[in-house]
Amino acid sequence: MISRVRVWLNRTYAENAFFMDQLRSNPHGTRVEIHATHGDPDSPVLAAADTAALEPEGLSRAAYVEYALAQCAQHAIDVFVPVLHQGVIAAHREEFAALGTVLLTPPAEAIATFQDKAAAYEAASTAGVPVPPWWRVRTEDELVAAVEAIEATGHKACFKPAAGAGGVGFRVITRSPFSLMHLTGFPSSYVPLNLVVDALRHADEPVDWLVMPRLDEPEVSVDCLTGPDGRVRMAVGRTKHGRRRGFTLHPSWIEPSRRLAETFGLHWLTNIQYRLYDGDPVLMDVNTRPAGGLHQLSQCGLNVPWSAVRLALGEDPGDLTPDFLGPDYAVVAGPRPLRPVTIPQQRTDSLPVVPAPSGPVADEAPAAAAAVAPAAAVTPADAGLPIA
Repeated sequence: MISRVRVWLNRTYAENAFFMDQLRSNPHGTRVEIHATHGDPDSPVLAAADTAALEPEGLSRAAYVEYALAQCAQHAIDVFVPVLHQGVIAAHREEFAALGTVLLTPPAEAIATFQDKAAAYEAASTAGVPVPPWWRVRTEDELVAAVEAIEATGHKACFKPAAGAGGVGFRVITRSPFSLMHLTGFPSSYVPLNLVVDALRHADEPVDWLVMPRLDEPEVSVDCLTGPDGRVRMAVGRTKHGRRRGFTLHPSWIEPSRRLAETFGLHWLTNIQYRLYDGDPVLMDVNTRPAGGLHQLSQCGLNVPWSAVRLALGEDPGDLTPDFLGPDYAVVAGPRPLRPVTIPQQRTDSLPVVPAPSGPVADEAPAAAAAVAPAAAVTPADAGLPIA
């Protein structure tokens, strides 16, 4: 059993502070040291790390790979969990391996397939995984044709960017004219068709949207852990229906996820999302990264981040099908501490490493910590990416 492991998480979403917590509380008692980098000095993941650094802005993808290689060499990183620029980093896997760093990310080819949602649906369909009807739209005429085709089947139409993360840019088309109804209460994802058509007509640049029927709940998000040998060690579904959350091992969600992971080499931690179309499960999205809610599987007795790190270091955790499924639950925001002092702005001639404050942040007097900076609530709005 290894005695110490160094893990790096680059620019990522706020909920990965829980990912770090689970690594440290691993059942083997292995010492885990965590390095984190981010563009926001007040990101909770920086406060949760042992060492942290601000990421330089404005780097090209190639320059970011050089930055990442330098970070791995400087901090003796054993396992790197990239989110930002995941695809280009994965393409340089051998260079990281030469430094002794294992990339916890699928191959670049798999990432590229599922970055484009249209390509993802085509690939999934060829693998026998059900997908919803969809139209790729770039013009106002194409949009109107797609919406009319969907409405003719009795469904509402919605659209989202063909390439994008989570729910960014998702809207539901309505025929209701814009009125005070749209200006009362909380902002809505519903948008009148005539406003969308007008926006396309006057757009300075083309759009690339996927238009499809609005899918029904429940939403099921299947977290998978797959080894580089292509064998799935874990596939567990997290269900969401309104506020209520739960877990499932039903084959209608699990078997398509295993098929996708095995067919397309979705190695390490991935997340595959489904909803219902006319009562049947269909694929909604494939995330080639760990989900923000991955830590919720602890309610099923699983420490998935630690199992993934063990697998990356050559210690096969075996089959991780849980012995029990946790009870239904709800997700609420909670405070996370920030670093007492904001990380200084980076100089152009060096990339500073900011050591963690002496003693655990949690041991400091709460009143003193609150006087310096307010606690950060881990909510989707704080995240660098939408929370899965």
